[in-house]
Amino acid sequence: MIKRRTTRQVTLGDEQHGHLTIGGGAPVSVQTMTAGYTHDVDRCVAEINRLAAAGSDIVRVAVPERKDTEALTKIIPQVSVPVVADVHFHFQRALEAVEAGVHKIRLNPGNLSDRSQVEKVIDACKERKLPIRVGVNEGSIIERKDKQKRMRELGEVFADDKHGRFLAIMIAKLEEYLDIFYERDFYDIVISAKSPDPMLCIAAYTEISKRFDHPLHLGVTHAGPRETGAIRSVAPLSHLLASGIGDTVRISYASDPALEVEDALEMLYCLELRERKGVDLIAGPTCGRIQVDLFTLVQEVRHALAKHIELPIKVAVMGCIVNGPGEAEGADVAIFAGDRRGIIYVQGEKVANVPEEDILTALLDECKKFQDKVSRGDAKLGEKTVDIIPPDPIGELGSGVEKIASGNVEKVTKLTVSGE
Repeated sequence: MIKRRTTRQVTLGDEQHGHLTIGGGAPVSVQTMTAGYTHDVDRCVAEINRLAAAGSDIVRVAVPERKDTEALTKIIPQVSVPVVADVHFHFQRALEAVEAGVHKIRLNPGNLSDRSQVEKVIDACKERKLPIRVGVNEGSIIERKDKQKRMRELGEVFADDKHGRFLAIMIAKLEEYLDIFYERDFYDIVISAKSPDPMLCIAAYTEISKRFDHPLHLGVTHAGPRETGAIRSVAPLSHLLASGIGDTVRISYASDPALEVEDALEMLYCLELRERKGVDLIAGPTCGRIQVDLFTLVQEVRHALAKHIELPIKVAVMGCIVNGPGEAEGADVAIFAGDRRGIIYVQGEKVANVPEEDILTALLDECKKFQDKVSRGDAKLGEKTVDIIPPDPIGELGSGVEKIASGNVEKVTKLTVSGE
């Protein structure tokens, strides 16, 4: 169990969109941002609802122009999750978004630094009891002349860190900006400190967590396409979350934002920071012993189960009958594929032996039946009834596993099961 950092708590939302708590021990929330223009009302509504259906707890929208904030009055009544207005250069957009009924404001200290303007936004949010996220991204933080001394001091603190300069600027910028909030007696704040450099993200969030007790929004900027961005994001974010740091996350891709939500949720599921919804699918790795089209099968199983299974059933798809049984230990439903056939087990008990072309249909059928049993209370997730007995890969004469290990068998020839 991960021991999470203790933070203040902020709440956003309303009865229609739900109340979401960030920090203070609340579950780590997932958010993303729309990719289309906010002023395109119908498309924006459709995208927000699609992202909410994918599992996003919060959706952020850009409001660079007046027509975007005007659109919020039509968008917000048609969506089901809290909406955050992303404000960069014009404080008026923040005030307009507040009036339109948005649930949270995101400000960038590097782009909106005029004290009187910031105070106006703080007062408007305070009146409506709306939280504000302060985001100090590496790409937009600005050194101010009156803060040079403080940054030199911090630079000495971080002198041995290769990211020391950026850490000093981030900390100084946050201290300067948050002083304005504190003077207005405003503490419903969430902090982020993003960078495209995963190691800088780890260093920045670690240092910020020591200095401020506000909840932290984790993320990596400019993460790139999903193929590389997944690694660039999950590597530092998992490290921070496993260290107890982080209260809400966004994985950023130059791609469909629904993929950001999908991967962020899977990360939280794996870290046991969120209760899994839907199938927990595991599969055997690439192996020279595979005798079925495992890669196609895994994708087909994944898509089929996503449509029909709502409970967090653990399903194992194994293409090798040598290591498969051990690797699938604890699976509720498992399939071991051999010589163009598959044997299906439900909580350790063999229930079917089918040809390769019938594996997908048979596996889906067994998963549905098991889900029904769990729903009726006739079975429990993760409760194995009998031990899995590995199928003999070379016939009924002795153990194929032992023969393979001893070098007496050169090739797996046929999948059979004793008694069949």
